[in-house]
Amino acid sequence: MDKVSSDCPYPGCFFCVMKEGNPSKRRASVLKFFRELPCQDDDGQVLPISGLWNTAMAHPNDPEFIELGIFECMSALIWKGLKNRRWLSHDQNIYIPYYAAHIIGSYTMNMEEFAESAVHAGVIPPLVELLRGRLTWVEQRVAVRALGHLATYASTFPAIANHGEILELSIQLAMSSLEIVYSHFYQYVDRRLSYHCDLLTRGMGGVEMESRKAEEWASQLQCWSLQLINCFAFKHEFVSTICKPEFLIKLPGMWGGLVNENSPAGIGLLRTICHQKLGRGPVASCPGIIDALCNIARSSDDWQYMAIDCLLWLLQDPNTCHKVIDKVVPALVDLAEITTLGDHKKLGDSIVNVLQECIQSQGSGRSSISSRTKEQIEDILNSKQRLKWEKNMPKEDLHIKQAAALVVKLEGNSLFSSGNIAGAASKYSEALALCPMRSRKERVVLYSNRAQCHLLLQQPLAAISDATRALCLHKPVNRHAKSLWRRAQAYDMLGSAKESLLDAILFINECSQSNDPDLSLRQNKVPDYAERLVKKQMRAAWLFREAAVKHGGVHSQGDGGDMYGPETDDSEWETASESDIGNDGRDDMGDDDDGDWNNDDERKDYDKPSMKDIKHGYNVQLAEEEP
Repeated sequence: MDKVSSDCPYPGCFFCVMKEGNPSKRRASVLKFFRELPCQDDDGQVLPISGLWNTAMAHPNDPEFIELGIFECMSALIWKGLKNRRWLSHDQNIYIPYYAAHIIGSYTMNMEEFAESAVHAGVIPPLVELLRGRLTWVEQRVAVRALGHLATYASTFPAIANHGEILELSIQLAMSSLEIVYSHFYQYVDRRLSYHCDLLTRGMGGVEMESRKAEEWASQLQCWSLQLINCFAFKHEFVSTICKPEFLIKLPGMWGGLVNENSPAGIGLLRTICHQKLGRGPVASCPGIIDALCNIARSSDDWQYMAIDCLLWLLQDPNTCHKVIDKVVPALVDLAEITTLGDHKKLGDSIVNVLQECIQSQGSGRSSISSRTKEQIEDILNSKQRLKWEKNMPKEDLHIKQAAALVVKLEGNSLFSSGNIAGAASKYSEALALCPMRSRKERVVLYSNRAQCHLLLQQPLAAISDATRALCLHKPVNRHAKSLWRRAQAYDMLGSAKESLLDAILFINECSQSNDPDLSLRQNKVPDYAERLVKKQMRAAWLFREAAVKHGGVHSQGDGGDMYGPETDDSEWETASESDIGNDGRDDMGDDDDGDWNNDDERKDYDKPSMKDIKHGYNVQLAEEEP
């Protein structure tokens, strides 16, 4: 190609071509550029490729470059990098396969006709080579992204499925991606490839920036692998391949951390599997998965409805119901009064209907239910019946019941303040039995108060149950700050770091959005102890934790090695001393309304530790960080 501008140092410069004012000439020049570029060995080739990458990211639905052969060009460039290592190591060509695969992924993520063009251009074989790991994990990341987009369309999925190894490679990558990134990039700072660092930071270098971005990209590598597997999971012929125990058992833990919060992660794939009859059997046979699904169903994040769907489908299937019912029912009973969850309407009614079917199926001999499970289901059915009865009761009678519940609650508050925690819990139970079902605000308070009693009595499972019920009753759902904090503490007691972390973060969000005038005067509305709990749980739920344990920690120049990343001196996380613990936290139960930040008495709930004798980090207020 002739040099377009005498000022440009590169023959046939793409940027000069794009400046051509005549549209016909410009298209002809671009077409020629795409055809000739893979055959050239000139310096500076990465510049036009990076420019095309920016264009693809900014205008992924523009058909011009698709029509002019960009897919054929990118496919040829990937092959060139795979086959010609001399060329790949010359100048900055090492970046080109990454950019080429990224361009393919960007142009195929929205438009099915573009995906069809990409398949016809032969992009799948070179992308599969990158997926195999022929280069590095960085190229695997963009290859699995592009293949995942191609697999989402009905017209192009068969071409992906014809490469049988894609599914197996994706499963292995989903399971090993975090370990790959940790051991090949994160662990040894002094051995990081320079082009990886440049890609991760885009010129904004620094070890801390590289490490943070590596965590984000590792999360994406795993989540995009799961997305690709999910496309296969919709087809029954691939379900048995996906439902291998060693993979299924890891799925609930593939949550992507907080760096990729918009991904459905492992729970999204589990939902697709549970929707398939062939998938429900293997899931029901893994007790660890059922436990994880119950925890996620009780959670307050975007994955909650996915877990609820899984549990409902498992209960509705007569082949799996008997395997899971005793574990699943307690979780669903806690959620039976939830109304709307995002776009999901009357979710609680759906739960109650399925639970009722379980009772009826027992009568027909199709399933066996333990007496405890049957009792829990009947309790929630009776509550629904009670709500119907109350609709026909005179208002005066309802007011009398509400007043009686208030009196008993105040008795519970008094017992709590005097240190009789078990007596207070009993009074809150009595008040719940009296309180009208439609008095949702009052019942939120009663459940939340009883959850605090369970915490002090070291009964975390009961605390989680009551806090969950309070959060389901609250409007908006999952936004009651005290219940979020109490459930975060309960999960901390159980060592469930991820669940505790999610609740603690949501609690902090509620604090930061509070309109309380006292908090508004503070520079930082977030309680210090909540920040410390979040830091503690982020460390415990660190994305690379398992890989770090396996590979012996992080090693970098100039330090002694740190297993869990920066700022992990164990002395930071010492628990409170007895002098810190104070007055047992017994003056925090004046919950007479639904507000969380209304007066000093209410704030004591957060500022005081929850119990005197717990020495292992379960108290509300963690120890101060050491300087």
